Amino acid sequence: MSFIQVNVHCDSPYAEILMAEMGELDFESFVETETGFEAYIPEEKFQHPPLQLLFNRYREFTRIWYELKTIAKTNWNEEWEKNYDPIQVGTEIYVRATFHAPKPEFKYEIVVNPQMSFGTGHHETTHQLLALQLAFDHQEKTVLDVGSGTGILAIMAAKLGAKSVAATDIDDWCIENALQNFSLNHIEAEFVKQGTLAELRLNTVYDILLANINTHVLLEEMPLYDALLTKNGLLFLSGFYETDQSKIEEKALKLGFEILQETTKNNWVALVLKKG
Repeated sequence: MSFIQVNVHCDSPYAEILMAEMGELDFESFVETETGFEAYIPEEKFQHPPLQLLFNRYREFTRIWYELKTIAKTNWNEEWEKNYDPIQVGTEIYVRATFHAPKPEFKYEIVVNPQMSFGTGHHETTHQLLALQLAFDHQEKTVLDVGSGTGILAIMAAKLGAKSVAATDIDDWCIENALQNFSLNHIEAEFVKQGTLAELRLNTVYDILLANINTHVLLEEMPLYDALLTKNGLLFLSGFYETDQSKIEEKALKLGFEILQETTKNNWVALVLKKG
C-alpha cells in the first residue's frame, strides 16, 4: 500500500493545530520537522480539495506552504522514535517515551507514547499547564481532563496525589492512547470517555478541571466547565493565543470565576481560575 506524504511548512505555534485538523481528514501519522511537520495518509483515502480548504482557512493567521509526494509503506514507529525527544518542565518533571532511559533525579516522571494523539509536553500550552499544576494542591482532589489527548495532564494530576482522574476526548485514537499511557504510568482512571461534554452529559462535579483545547471550544464549553466544578474548584485553561485572552477571561468572569494565575509562552496563554 502506498501513502501520500505531505510536507507542511508553517509557523511553529500552528503545527499542532494543523496536525489535529488533518487528523480529521484521515491523516494517520505525523512527524515533526524543523520547519513544520510531515503528515501521512493512505493513498486511497487522500483527497486534495479538503486539504487545500483547510490550509486556506489558516493562511489568514500563518504562512503555510506544502509539498506532496507518494511513498511506499513506512515504519511509523521508527520514524517517530527518530524525531521524539524527552522534555523537562523545570527541575521536577521529566516526560519521556518508553525507549528513553529514566531519570530518577526528577521528582515526577511521565511516560507517554503519543502515537497520533496530542499532548507530549513539547507544545507551549501543555508545557505551561504542567508547570502550573505543580503550583496547586492536587492531594485527594477529583480531576477531569477535557480534550485529554495523550492524557498527560490527568497523569500529572494523579502523580500530584489526586484521589481520582477522568478523561474525555472526541477522537477514538486519543481514547486508546490515553488508556495506554495511563497503563504505562500505573494509573487507573475513573473513566476515559469519547465525546463532547454536551454529548456525555456527565453528572458528577470535580475539584479540578483541565481543558487544553482551542478558543472556540473553550468559549462554547465554559458554562459546562462551571457546572462540572465544585464550589472553589480550579479550572486550568490553555490552547489559545494572547489575542484571544480577553475573550476567554471575559467569559470566565461573567460566570463568576476568579483569575488566580496566568503564564504566557511564545504568545500561547495558560490560566488558572477559581469558581466562585
